[in-house]
Amino acid sequence: MPAVAGTYRIKDNEPIKPYHTEVVSMVKPDNVRSSGKSSLLLPLLLAGSLLAGGLALPGQAFSSDATSPVPEKDVAAGLALQKSFEAVSKAVLPAVVNISTTALVSSQPHLPPMFDDPFFKRFFGSPFGNGNGPSPQKHVERSLGSGFIISSDGTIVTNNHVVKNATKVTVLLNNRKSYQAKVLGTDPMTDIAVIKINARTPLPTVTWGDSKNVDVGTIVLAMGSPFGLTQSVTMGIVSALKRSNMGIEQYENFIQTDAAINPGNSGGPLVNLRGEVVGMNTAIYTTNGGYEGIGFAIPVTMVRQVVQDLIVKGKVVRGWLGISIQNVTPVIAKQFGLTKNTGVLVSDVLPGSPAETAHLKRGDVIVALNGSSVEDANDLRMHVARITPGKVATLTLVREGKTRSVDVTVGELPKKLAMNQGRHNGSAGNFKNVLRGLRILDINGEIRQQLGLSENVHGVVVQAVQAGSAVEAAGLRRGDVIVEIDRKPVRSVHDFVRLARRIPADTEVLLTILHDGRHSYVSVSP
Repeated sequence: MPAVAGTYRIKDNEPIKPYHTEVVSMVKPDNVRSSGKSSLLLPLLLAGSLLAGGLALPGQAFSSDATSPVPEKDVAAGLALQKSFEAVSKAVLPAVVNISTTALVSSQPHLPPMFDDPFFKRFFGSPFGNGNGPSPQKHVERSLGSGFIISSDGTIVTNNHVVKNATKVTVLLNNRKSYQAKVLGTDPMTDIAVIKINARTPLPTVTWGDSKNVDVGTIVLAMGSPFGLTQSVTMGIVSALKRSNMGIEQYENFIQTDAAINPGNSGGPLVNLRGEVVGMNTAIYTTNGGYEGIGFAIPVTMVRQVVQDLIVKGKVVRGWLGISIQNVTPVIAKQFGLTKNTGVLVSDVLPGSPAETAHLKRGDVIVALNGSSVEDANDLRMHVARITPGKVATLTLVREGKTRSVDVTVGELPKKLAMNQGRHNGSAGNFKNVLRGLRILDINGEIRQQLGLSENVHGVVVQAVQAGSAVEAAGLRRGDVIVEIDRKPVRSVHDFVRLARRIPADTEVLLTILHDGRHSYVSVSP
């Protein structure tokens, strides 16, 4: 059976690869055999059931009562809603398609994480000598998904993960006609793709809705091909909006719904009672691989913008400032003298970026963009991405307790920009506070070379982390470089110990660390 590439399974914030489903066969129960007095029980029970249900035994006349047991006025509202569901389904389903793909993928034997550890390589080298590892093995992978037609000439929108690496894409229409499709463009950062078929006659299309008209409680229908079962419709409500940090894609602003979404639904439309597309089904949260009442859809506003760029420009153009950012936590707010736990903390400014040109600094807290308040890091990232490169954006920020405005000429997000999305895990030491369990080293020439640190980087390197400690919970790991404690510079182990010993027990600490070439702030709580 083909793998169902409909939805990602999310567990522990990590996308799970599409998995296989199995056909469950239906079997009849064995014939029931009985003897003695019990042989009369089944006929008697059956006769009683028939009489209770208003049915007649042989020789008895049937009676029929056409009157509904519930007054029509009491079911009018429910029947109207039912008619609405039926009308929406009939209007939209002709434009919903089933997508099957064939891909030639390469797989490599899984290696333990320790083989990628720079400290391991320093002492033991590559486990395969030449550093290339074993030769990858190729195999054919088949998957299923959904999509919807947006123009009568056969242009279709679906998820990127449905057609990723596909060598053959087959589209099955509502009328059971099958076509080979061409991939026009993909955007892995939002998991959106556009494909096209050459239909001989004009095709039915969906009607676009508006994300602004979607709110918590809005009734929605999810359409698609769960487990390959084409033309399926499920109903639910919008459970939440602006879901992010799910670990699915780089740009996340999901609609959460309890409309049943299962593997195979990915790429299908999420529609309102007007029959308008308000989102595209893309993922589920699950612990067992199936539907558990939490599904996610990409908002239609994001879908339309990405689709427009892919069709017109062949790629998605996003605005870029060149800063690493993180949310303002209560600890960070206290350390930076902020009155509210809102805004976005600048943890690093990339050399040569628009932000550096505008003189933004590490430690700035951005509270507004073009006059609109900024809620969190994802909010700022999404808004900046929608700004056309070359335009000037005005940032309102707090620096050293003072509010100021800074104009930044927005750049274009580099194609191969390596976004720092890794987490830090680790801890070790003998301090009598939250830094207990942290073992550190001075930076020498050898460590500087192994970690790729420039000469102007000063601090201490985390050598070991103790399991179960506060620093491990905060996310530190071996190889991280600690450059500040509570915003005070650390240039050596001596500096670190001197500052660490002054910290009272059960007190929060703010560390500034360097990881993979990027600075970030880590709060360590007792």
